[in-house]
Amino acid sequence: MAIENIKMPQLGESVTEGTIEKWLVQPGDHVNKYDPLAEVNTDKVTAEVPSSFTGTVKELIASEGETLAVGEIVCTIETEGGDAAPVEEAKPVSGDKAAEMPAAGSKPTSKLEGTEGSSQPVKPSGSKGRYSPAVLRLAQDNDIDLAQVEGSGNEGRITRKDLMKLIDSGNIPKAGDAKAAPAPQQEQPAPQAAPAQEAPKAPAAPIQSAPGDIEIPITGVRKAIAANMLKSKHEAPHAWMMIEVDVTNLVQYRDSIKGEFKKKEGFNITYFAFFVKAVSQALKEFPMMNSMWAGDKIIQKKDINISIAVASDSALFVPVIKNSDEKSVKGIGKEVNELALKARSGKLKSADMQGGTFTVNNTGSFGSVQSMGIINHPQAAIMQVESIVKRPVIMDNGMIAARDMVNLCLSLDHRVLDGLVCGQFLARVKEILENMSKENTSVY
Repeated sequence: MAIENIKMPQLGESVTEGTIEKWLVQPGDHVNKYDPLAEVNTDKVTAEVPSSFTGTVKELIASEGETLAVGEIVCTIETEGGDAAPVEEAKPVSGDKAAEMPAAGSKPTSKLEGTEGSSQPVKPSGSKGRYSPAVLRLAQDNDIDLAQVEGSGNEGRITRKDLMKLIDSGNIPKAGDAKAAPAPQQEQPAPQAAPAQEAPKAPAAPIQSAPGDIEIPITGVRKAIAANMLKSKHEAPHAWMMIEVDVTNLVQYRDSIKGEFKKKEGFNITYFAFFVKAVSQALKEFPMMNSMWAGDKIIQKKDINISIAVASDSALFVPVIKNSDEKSVKGIGKEVNELALKARSGKLKSADMQGGTFTVNNTGSFGSVQSMGIINHPQAAIMQVESIVKRPVIMDNGMIAARDMVNLCLSLDHRVLDGLVCGQFLARVKEILENMSKENTSVY
């Protein structure tokens, strides 16, 4: 018999961790290769982790609600033949053995738990000595002493969920807090004001529900969305621009063909397909807009893959139209329709969510006329297409006319993009849209 490890897969291009939402198997269950083992949430997609082997589930290493980095072991499976040694790598290491005998192929525990820049090394206690990178990073960012945290995970492991509860409550255990408090009183008789200066701040009181309030549980998908939005706002310096576009000719053209198009193609031709086409064309001319921040460099992407926001009843998904610059208006419209149906029926796959390079959001479908989107990390920009409304406009000849106007709102990562290139890009999108008409535009 051999013990094989099942690891957290990478379910997206920029995905670095996933949360076990629900186990679909239990120890002792027989599974075939490709059978689903667990439901996993990331900031991009909810997906099932398939088995890579046929055999019997030996141990569930991660607990439900626990967040693990890509490549970390989530469970083990017993298969026929081979050596059973790998199972030892998957088990938590306790106490002194954690410092003396790191698992084969892994970094020594002392280095993993006392990373550079932290104020004090993290000292493991019992089964809690095996921390995931996500837990370590969260503890270091918030100066949490993991030795004082009680874990709710498998065999007492500390999970990301445990740390988030502490952070939300404000009652964060700090390394050396208990020892440091009495020291000033013993060593020097400080003035009366000194204790007040050194006393720790009172923890923030958790928000309590009042009678009649409705408490809505936070789903894994909502947590993932929140984490990604927070990461984007914290890391990317957002700037914002808006341009006004006269789409009267486009509206007339689309209205003149929509009935015949629906009868012929079987789906509605929407304004949004024209906007995605215009953005795709402009991205070819301004490739810097199709870039990403990569820490020590900027990566200008070759493919133009447009991310679009699609909402189901309970979550927001961001599927991708691949190589949108090579597609016609009809091709884009068909793909938007198919992706929306997949999202609402729960059939989106991880492949549908990967590879986006620029996001176009149809906020106008809700009647919005002006908004500021949060950039879809790690992309450099997101454009909001607002509602088309009729407004009085002073024409070049001085006459006032009712025109169909739309606002295009652009949020940009100022590390990658500057106002000049963004202004030129928006002006080009405006030019393309204002020249779309029955005479010079084809949907095919």
